[in-house]
Amino acid sequence: MKQLVKKPTLLNDVEFKLSQNQLSGKDWNWINPQKATIEGIAANYYESSLDDWHCFDSLKHDTECDVVVIGAGLLGSSTALHLAEQGVETILLDKDRVGGAASGRNGGQLTPGLARWEAEEMIENLSHADAKRLWRFTSTEAMQLIDDISAKYDLDLARQHGHITAAVHEGHLVALTQGSDARKFLGENHTQVVGKHELYDYVRSEQYQGGLVDRLGGHIHPLALNRGLVYGFVQNGGTVYECTEVVEIVEQPDGIYVKTAQGCIKARKSVVIGVHHTSFKLLQNNTQTTIPFYTYVSTTAPLEVDLKELLPQNHPVYDTQFQIDYYRGVSQNRLLFGGQGTGTCWNPEKTSQYLLGRIQHVFPQLKQVELDFVWSGTTDLTMNGATDSRKFGNKYPMYAVHGWSGHGVAQTVRIGKAIAEDFLGSAEDFQMLSQIQHSNIPLGRSLAPIAIPVAKGAFSLGNLINPGKMVSF
Repeated sequence: MKQLVKKPTLLNDVEFKLSQNQLSGKDWNWINPQKATIEGIAANYYESSLDDWHCFDSLKHDTECDVVVIGAGLLGSSTALHLAEQGVETILLDKDRVGGAASGRNGGQLTPGLARWEAEEMIENLSHADAKRLWRFTSTEAMQLIDDISAKYDLDLARQHGHITAAVHEGHLVALTQGSDARKFLGENHTQVVGKHELYDYVRSEQYQGGLVDRLGGHIHPLALNRGLVYGFVQNGGTVYECTEVVEIVEQPDGIYVKTAQGCIKARKSVVIGVHHTSFKLLQNNTQTTIPFYTYVSTTAPLEVDLKELLPQNHPVYDTQFQIDYYRGVSQNRLLFGGQGTGTCWNPEKTSQYLLGRIQHVFPQLKQVELDFVWSGTTDLTMNGATDSRKFGNKYPMYAVHGWSGHGVAQTVRIGKAIAEDFLGSAEDFQMLSQIQHSNIPLGRSLAPIAIPVAKGAFSLGNLINPGKMVSF
């Protein structure tokens, strides 16, 4: 029987309320205690700015289908949607709720590239034809796909166009210019490098020496996008089970058996894994090509000045300092501001102090800044900076993707479509992604609390010696 799900609905402002998510690992949410007292897990800004949504039942029986997709984040939801649109019987599972992990907790910025691979890295590692193809896939195609899905299912995703990369050092303008040139070399021309005074038309901060204006990038409400993908999936006959953790995947001669605590699904044709820190153990041979890290986001109370006095054209921003700041305007004159990447998870108090300090550093004209929401998120990175996309299995194909390094909202959706097309044999884009070579990181995941601060210390020292060299984390 077809599940009934409404579209995600944006509220005029926030409602301080309980989260529908259970939260796993080190993820936490904090809200301003002066605004509300919540007994339990409080909703973060994204949940609070959306109307309450459907809660799907957990799987409590055995069943079967063509494809099982594990993880109802952006990757899994996009894959499931594109499979269902082509008539493939698909079941989508999540151990928590739709968009409960990184996909619904990120900064919401839309920027081109494959994780930390941008145009220059693609040119360095691939032939010109392959680099051009990959860049198009991760830039114009990825952004257009978001807009196409939004239009097809009539979704309100708070989508805005335009993006700024702000240079904290004059020397960084050289790197930004080289990046812009590389994009033009690959056939995409949506960027303009501007100086300090022209950048002030976009960002009213004295901290920057100029920047890159990117007309292709933008920002979006990521949880609304995630729920919108699932809404489309269900409209096409898909089935969703939440609060259903997969404990084992076993390939047999007649299919792939996906075992959960209270039921088992036989996938007759394929399995897709949207890998996150809690599902990493499901990867074949548990290959360690990623290191996990923690990042943090906040949303202010409504500001005392109009947001247009800070961001006149409503473009989201990230900067070029080693430990980047990123921010954008959101509903009711609030500023969403995030940053940091740590090997151990900070607590809400330390995070709030850090982010408030960064906001006041960037915008000292803000005299009274108050945070209404602060939350943590967990992501992971690869050694080479590109996403690890793999296809494995014997008789039946299995797909897995991870290593996003905190980047790639639009590209995650595009890769979901590529997985569906690979399964259907209608395109070879996923094969292109899976050919990127990745190195194992011995004990990488367990050593993250040590490795990340050591690496950050080394890069910070290099930054003191050569501040004009742009290295961002």
